[in-house]
Amino acid sequence: MDMKNEKLSPEEEKLNKMSLEEKLKIPVSDPACVPEKPVTVTFAEVTSAAFKIKENVVRTPCGVSHMSESEGMEIFLKQDFLQRSGSFKERGACYALMMLPEAQKKKGVIAASAGNHAQALCYHGKKLGIPVTVVMPVFAPIMKIQACYRFGGKVIVEGSNMQEARHVALVRASKLGLTYINGYDHPHIIAGQGTIGLEIIEQVQDVDAVVIPIGGGGLIAGAALAIKSLRPNCKIIGVESDRCPGFATSMSCGKPTIVSVMPSLADGLAVPLVGVNAFQTARPYIDKVVVVKEEWIAIAILRMVEMEKCVVEGAGAIGLAAILAGHLSEFKGKRVVLTVSGGNIDTTVLGRCLDRGLTADGRLLKFSVVVSDRAGSIAELCTLLADVGVTVKDILQERAWLKNDVFSVKVKIVCEARNIGHCKELMKALTDKYDSVSFAGFMQTLDSNIRTMSTPDLTSSPFYKKLHMSESGSEYLM
Repeated sequence: MDMKNEKLSPEEEKLNKMSLEEKLKIPVSDPACVPEKPVTVTFAEVTSAAFKIKENVVRTPCGVSHMSESEGMEIFLKQDFLQRSGSFKERGACYALMMLPEAQKKKGVIAASAGNHAQALCYHGKKLGIPVTVVMPVFAPIMKIQACYRFGGKVIVEGSNMQEARHVALVRASKLGLTYINGYDHPHIIAGQGTIGLEIIEQVQDVDAVVIPIGGGGLIAGAALAIKSLRPNCKIIGVESDRCPGFATSMSCGKPTIVSVMPSLADGLAVPLVGVNAFQTARPYIDKVVVVKEEWIAIAILRMVEMEKCVVEGAGAIGLAAILAGHLSEFKGKRVVLTVSGGNIDTTVLGRCLDRGLTADGRLLKFSVVVSDRAGSIAELCTLLADVGVTVKDILQERAWLKNDVFSVKVKIVCEARNIGHCKELMKALTDKYDSVSFAGFMQTLDSNIRTMSTPDLTSSPFYKKLHMSESGSEYLM
């Protein structure tokens, strides 16, 4: 519940005493997002938003990526993670707050969000003197909850998922006279997000394609509208995770369609039902929607850190993931803008993402080998690893669960390699010397070149092939 000690109105006290189950039984609706009457945002509204928010929102850079040459296309990165609260959400939040009637500005607004929208509303609400309440589900990262407090918002942590948090927020909006602002489907939010499209067209001349992450659809709706209005021949590519392909499913069904949501590195895109207004506005302008696997998102986060020195969340890196996975090969030799939408990644999640990226990239591997339990056997194994040139990160000996003879020991090792070519060299050295060797995860399929649905074919990308050439030539080129 509310984590601040402050004087509450009788109605608020009554709401706070109600259980979640009681609140979920109260019928609610969002007057700005009516499925039967979707609103189509216009280009004039986007330009109006751009004029109104220009003094409050950062005009973020859109420079050439270091990965352009390796990928065979001129890649530009629209770095909206450099906004004060860490994401593009500030554009829509600022405009929606500024468009409130004066009486409503005094009463305040409320929203349901697990992170970026909540932070953006709290930040601009404080700047504009508008009270902001955000309802965050219990799984919301502590870091983002604290950020909302830091930006001056009132935080309520309630609901096991976003649907419940949204319902709680709508109940409070109805009972307390607050304006509910949907983070991706309110018309003013969509218009505000569209200002990023205006900036892209100004910053990159003759752009051929713009790649935009899709969650609820607000960003791609506004941006696509702005870009196509100014440059009709520019292709609009939407990208989402295979853990929540809401927009792709809705496009195939012809209407917003609910999908199941699984945990994803791109948690900011995990919206089970795209917005009705966003879908209505975006649909005519989108040329292609691609769905990427989690492994490529992890690799993209890794590439952004290593190559661009940018720390971004999964949603922000997903456009690059689409390129690395080979989904946008038709744009070779073209000018492509990637919308790097957010950088609010939890520190612990970042570490996991980097490890998964290194694993999928063939630079962090885990294997087990059965060796003799006599003196010196493990020393021989370590000597072999040193000769191959891998770095041991962790080592574990296992005897009790071994099915071989009692004079053997299974050694489990996690080590670092230069690339997948280097991994294959290690595999050959181990299998030549030992009878029982097994590699975990991706490496299990490497030798037979079998790629499963959960394992990316890393060799399909030109970037991969160039990156993994050894210093002496093409020794490790796949």
